[in-house]
Amino acid sequence: MRCPFCGSAETKVIDSRFNEDSYSIKRRRECLECKSRFNTLETSELNYPRVIKSDDSSEVFNETKVRRGINRAFEKRKITIDQIDELIQKVLTKCAQYPSKEIPSTVIGETIMSEMILIDQVAYLRFASVYLRFDNVNSFKKIIENLEKQPSPRMIKNQKKINIDE
Repeated sequence: MRCPFCGSAETKVIDSRFNEDSYSIKRRRECLECKSRFNTLETSELNYPRVIKSDDSSEVFNETKVRRGINRAFEKRKITIDQIDELIQKVLTKCAQYPSKEIPSTVIGETIMSEMILIDQVAYLRFASVYLRFDNVNSFKKIIENLEKQPSPRMIKNQKKINIDE
């Protein structure tokens, strides 16, 4: 690691800590040449497959798009940042582990929805309405009917609490 102050390649690590997200390491370094101290952030570099869009064009995987879509769906919901970060990390990991060099955008959307429904049904509905391009009320009715047949994430948590207490 080069010193940002003098450009020397001779630095030593003083301290290492996991970052708040637990997926990166923050290091405190000192330049052996000018004695200046600075921080670095190390993350693992994942190779994502290219995304094949619905019109058959392809583009580079864009982690920011995934984050933005998920964050929008959870806006003003009572969900912790840690839950959202964990969901994003699961989706990104599944995309990075996709067995082909190309991943259809539909697979990314379905992966997001399958993880999202386990956390919050309203966020799931918000995301699905954009992803599935709802164009009328009947589209909403159908997905809400399917959601009503499934237990909500809160019901599942409450059932687990009851089973533990018994």
